[in-house]
Order: sequence, then structure tokens, then C-alpha cells
Amino acid sequence: MRLYSTNSPDTYVDFGEAVLRSLPTDNGLYMPEHIPQLDDTFWQEWRTLSFHEMACRVVSTLLQGAIPEDKLTAIIADALNFPAPVVSLDDKYRVLELFHGPTLAFKDFGARFMARVMAWLTRDDDQTLTVLVATSGDTGGAVASAFHNVPGTRVIILYPSGKVSGLQEKQLTALGGNITALEIDGSFDDCQRMVKAAFLDQKTSLACNLTSANSINIARLIPQMLYYFESARQLDKPPVFVIPSGNFGNLTALLLATRMGLPVAHIVAATNINDVVPEYLETSEYSPRPSVATLSNAMDVGDPSNFTRMQELFGNDWKAMTDKITGFASNDAGTRAAIREVCEKFGYVIDPHGAVGYLAAKAWLANHPDDTTVILETAHPAKFPETIAEELGPDALDIPERLACLADEPKVSIPMAADPTDLITWLNQP
Repeated sequence: MRLYSTNSPDTYVDFGEAVLRSLPTDNGLYMPEHIPQLDDTFWQEWRTLSFHEMACRVVSTLLQGAIPEDKLTAIIADALNFPAPVVSLDDKYRVLELFHGPTLAFKDFGARFMARVMAWLTRDDDQTLTVLVATSGDTGGAVASAFHNVPGTRVIILYPSGKVSGLQEKQLTALGGNITALEIDGSFDDCQRMVKAAFLDQKTSLACNLTSANSINIARLIPQMLYYFESARQLDKPPVFVIPSGNFGNLTALLLATRMGLPVAHIVAATNINDVVPEYLETSEYSPRPSVATLSNAMDVGDPSNFTRMQELFGNDWKAMTDKITGFASNDAGTRAAIREVCEKFGYVIDPHGAVGYLAAKAWLANHPDDTTVILETAHPAKFPETIAEELGPDALDIPERLACLADEPKVSIPMAADPTDLITWLNQP
């Protein structure tokens, strides 16, 4: 498997270099040179395969031998040892629950796979691998959990101060060991900008042996394809996937899956008021801007990194993209109302991100009543106890033990200004 940078389409690297380097030196993003189609045999069998069998077939087809088959099988079995069930609210609304991993968020799929791939790629290296990641909520906790006490690694997590939920913050600040949290006085976009600056500083990148665990890393997107296959094969017809979106890695993963042949009726990109992509889909004008804090904090992104990959997959053709993707945006008042409505109508407790997805599905079905929607529920509602309690009452749900046990753990973080120079200086200190 070879990959190229979106800024240098004639320059290629192998899979291992793309994963460990994460970001090309030209500030592009790595993309596969070729996205292979799954063969007829796969499609004849895909509904009868186990999740792990299906996952191995899909990933092996994409990687084309970049990881030996036996090693890949072991990585997938170890990393993806939890389900991705589809729950039917009714015959039009399905929910794909992606919160059954150790940190109760969809990021567990990508983070656990990536951690094991990196461990295999660096199995003979002597230099410590520094995983540098920005988070708007769930990525930090998933990466911290996936890499915690993994030999030969240290993890540096940048998160925006005051802009993640209390339990999300504990997930990334309370583990200790090889995990360090930097509390940035700014937004997620500032955190993302600082991470990119560190990678583009060649002296720092080489000296610290930097790699990223954000969705700029292609190894994050590959396992996220798998739950689309898993859910689609449970339905009688291709669904409309409704994807709560922030940095748009999750949606990009679905686009990769469709390029491999996954049948999908349509894609709805659901955002909160940070709506630069829905705006682009409506107007053809892309206007990044500072993000605004909302209840659905993991989607508070004003300049999504993976938009570049989306454009690449559609050949920078706005019409081609809008034929496949429709945008939808809502505000916090709508999010709160949706949490109440889903509980009242279906007896289901949905988190703020899934609530944004529900509103988008509802809008889509108003004009396409014969479709079936699959809403991605990207995080367990217990990660947002204040919002759920405000809308549904204090006894609406139980806090899972893996979250409850963090409540009394001390927060350990290092405050830092939203300045790339400060991060680079800190990384290079003895």
C-alpha cells in the first residue's frame, strides 16, 4: 500500500511511514494511492461473516499486504473486542451505538487499532514514540486509554480549557503514567493548530519522534470504516447514514468504505452551529472560522482537518460532493429539545451529539419518508451527566462504573497558552 500527500500527489510513502509520520512535511494529508474494491466473494458472504472475519477482509483488502495477515488478524481481534449494535427506535430511525468500548466513545475503534499498529511498526525501535494529539472531547480519553503504559510511548494530549465535559476531562487527565495532558487556554482549533505546528517543525518532529493520534492519521480512519459495514449488513436496503460531525474523520471513513463498494443511499453531515461544512454544501464557499462552544463539544470545530480529504475523494467537485452528502446544522436549544423528544417518543436516552444527528435524520425523513436512517450515537450519554440531568431529570440514567470511578480522581494537567511556540519549547525541554 502506498499513500500520497494531498499537497504532493506525485510523492509516495508506504503505510508504516504514513502512520508514524502522521502529517506530511508539506502540511497535506495522507491518502491511499488506490482504494481497491471488495470482490464478489466478499459481497456474497458479508452478511454471514463474524464481525472480526468481515473486518479482516475489509482491512486486508485496503492495506494490500502492508501488515502480514496473521499480525493483522491479531491486531483486529485485540483492538475491536466490543460490539457495535444497531438499535431500532422505529422502522425509520436506527441508532448505531458506538460507545461500547473502554472509554464509551466511537474513538475507541480508531485509537485501539492505531495503538496496536504503531506498537507493531515500532517493535524494533529504540527511540520513544511521542504521540501528540488534540482533542475536543472524546479523542483524548480514547487515546489515553489505548496507549496507557504501552512500552516505548509517551502521549501528550492538548485540550481546550473549560470546553470538555467534566468526565471527559477526567478520562484524559487522571491516568498518569505515560499520559500528559496540556490544558490550553483556547479552542480546539487552537489545539489542532499547535499540534500541526509541532509536526511541521522538522527539528522538533525528529527529535521527539512525533506521531499523531488525531484523525489526520490514516490509521484512525481505517477501523472506523468497519462499523458502517457492520450496520449496513443488518438492514434490508442501503441506509442513509446520519453522522454527527466535527473534524469529519468519521464521515471520511464512510467515504472510504463507499469507495470500496459499501452500498449507501445517502450521507447526512450533522453539525452544531459550527457549520462550515453544511454551509459549503449549500453555497460552495468554504469559510473556516473560530469554533464556538456548544453542548455537543466534540463537534466544536471551525476548520475541520478532514475536509481536505473529502475534497480529494470528490476531485474538488462541489456538485459531486453534494450529490452524495447533505449538510444539516442545529443549535443548543434544538439539541436539548431532541434529547427530550427521543426519550419521550422512543424511551431512549441519547447524548448531545446523537441528538444533533436525530434532528438531521428527522429533517431528512420529512422529505424522504421511504428511507431508513442510521444515526451514529458516538458517545455514551453518561459522559454528559449535567445536560442529561437538566433535560431528563437526575435519575434518567446510571453512570457506568468505568466513568463513575473517575469522579473522585484528581485532575492533573499542565496549563499552556494557545501558542505553538510554547508547545514546541515545552516539547524540546530536557
